[in-house]
Amino acid sequence: MHILVLMVAMMTAWPALSQPAPGGEAKPIKLVVLGDSLSAGLGLPGQAAFPARLQKALNDNGLDVEISNAGVSGDTASGGRDRLDWSVPDGTEGVILELGANDALRGIDPKITRDALSDIVGRLKARGIPVMVCGMLAPPNYGSDYAAQFNAIYPDLAKSFGVPLYPFFLDGVAADAKLNQADGMHPTAEGVDIIVNRILPTVRAFVGTIGGQHR
Repeated sequence: MHILVLMVAMMTAWPALSQPAPGGEAKPIKLVVLGDSLSAGLGLPGQAAFPARLQKALNDNGLDVEISNAGVSGDTASGGRDRLDWSVPDGTEGVILELGANDALRGIDPKITRDALSDIVGRLKARGIPVMVCGMLAPPNYGSDYAAQFNAIYPDLAKSFGVPLYPFFLDGVAADAKLNQADGMHPTAEGVDIIVNRILPTVRAFVGTIGGQHR
């Protein structure tokens, strides 16, 4: 009888024993999405924007993360570089980089875009902050030579810095009228969810590398 009581008591106490001690709770991994209007959620309520939906998806998959939305509509890669220090504060443990779409729309020299993105990744790595790069594809109106130079930026960047790459941020959504707002460029809430669903495996792997060294 005494043994049975003791076993029940131990089973009841076990969840408490397995929890972190008060004051020692694990803290969520802090990520920042550094991007433009595509990730900022132009035309959508905040909770429908990419960072919020991605955070929910990761949380639903058992990953404790907090994601800050550092997207600025109209921003170019150079603009993101200029605001890097205040957009990615100290304490950030990972950055998802989504910039370059506006460069391509404006026909900016791919070398300028490449240099700006390289500076961003290099400066973040120098701060000890892991980076995941989201690729972008140039629209066809600037010709095949421009597209070839621009599209090569992202795989080259990932290879040279040894960072993970999601090849095309708008994969599955671009040019689909049903998944874009009236301007034909910015995803609807449904479009954002498709982006999140497709990018999730890459982000989970990225967060896993951070979690392995997390506190």
